[in-house]
Amino acid sequence: MRRTLRVAQREFLATVVTKGFVLGVLVTPLLIGLALVALPAMINEEAPRVVGEVAVVDPTGSLAERVRSLLRPEALVERREETQRRIREATPEGLSGLAGGAAAGDEVMERMLGEVPDLAVTTLPPGVDLEAEKEALKTEPVGEERARLALVVIEPGALPEAAEGGAGLDAEPSGASPLAGELGAYSFFVREKLDDRVEGEIRDAVGTAIVDGRLERAGLDRQLVERLTHVARVRSVTVSEGGEQVTQEVLNVLLPAGFMILLLVSVMTGGQQLMTTTVEEKSSRVVEVLLSALSPMELMTGKILGQMGVGFVVLALYAALGLSALISFAFLGLVDPLLFVYLVLFYVIAYLIVGSLMAAIGAAVNELREAQALMTPVMILVMIPWILWLPISRDPNSMFATITSFVPPLNCFVMLLRLTSTSPPPAWQVWISLGIGALGVWLALKAAAKVFRVGLLLHGKPPSLATLVRWVRMA
Repeated sequence: MRRTLRVAQREFLATVVTKGFVLGVLVTPLLIGLALVALPAMINEEAPRVVGEVAVVDPTGSLAERVRSLLRPEALVERREETQRRIREATPEGLSGLAGGAAAGDEVMERMLGEVPDLAVTTLPPGVDLEAEKEALKTEPVGEERARLALVVIEPGALPEAAEGGAGLDAEPSGASPLAGELGAYSFFVREKLDDRVEGEIRDAVGTAIVDGRLERAGLDRQLVERLTHVARVRSVTVSEGGEQVTQEVLNVLLPAGFMILLLVSVMTGGQQLMTTTVEEKSSRVVEVLLSALSPMELMTGKILGQMGVGFVVLALYAALGLSALISFAFLGLVDPLLFVYLVLFYVIAYLIVGSLMAAIGAAVNELREAQALMTPVMILVMIPWILWLPISRDPNSMFATITSFVPPLNCFVMLLRLTSTSPPPAWQVWISLGIGALGVWLALKAAAKVFRVGLLLHGKPPSLATLVRWVRMA
């Protein structure tokens, strides 16, 4: 046992004290922190003010003027302010200060939208040659001439036929309703490489103008319709045994993903380091010296324990960063502390299974490039819960989620997703999953020990997956 612990200590220190490991572990959270602090300065999409012409073919005779009014700089500024107001209302509490507060968030939004464009709207007659007008989108302006940025062709049926006598929708129609059937829309042609923000402004203006025209033909007041169809956004309140609290929608989505990333990164960091060091020691024949003083089982166990400590360092560091973020956003009280206990337990189980497989792969091959084919099934197995984290966290008690909660090593990832969801599983399922995981650890260590003992001193052609299975059965 003492020799095993000496190997574990050597394996741990040889990995943790290297500059590459320190930089690799610290650089990622450092970059994330810098991005969050410097977010307003990083998002700087300011572009030169766009000046140009928008040509409108309006067979209805009433929509072009509406488009001209909606594309005035004053109208554009008003709509942008309304958009910012809606974004502020939809932003959950706690996240509003992510980029430095509401004022900084408005500044970031203004930079993203760019300067208000200066757009002149020109009305073209319905019978105009469209192909000739499209050519203006290809030519550059001359002198003081404005460049044509877009051509809007409104369809004749974009507006319904006006009801006789202005009766609108309240009239009893003697025949077909003026609003019966599908209404037309418009065609939209733009200059090459037109700023997508300007294109969106034009689309919004044309769409709004058409809707206003339809409401007017129907005898309806737009403000009244908006008041009748608008329902203020309210926040749901979660009722539990501990009382009532405002539901944190973003936290409910991101919390399972955060715990999944913690588990996945820590397991894969230690597992890949274990495989790498095993391959390096085998290819350099250092392992032959080690086996003169250790048994293969002692060497493998020591290496697994050492790299498990490496993975635990990564887990502790990123978990501390996550706790700091929860505290800064006042979300810590919404997270059950028992989740961190389960995180450690499932990390130990997941690492021992994945680490055993990585150790077996490292002992079986001679070079790192030879390990890629054997690593593929392990990587796919580990990534399945990550790929399916959203459906699992949204429906944690589905048949798929329940079954995979008892299949190691998937059970560690799936059960953690279910525990961090809005509908956690009963305690008996968690403990059964832990028990099955412990059984999976025993089987994985037993199989890996057989492969480790047979393959560690073999050189030459790397074995296939079928050969590894045969070694497990024969050893």
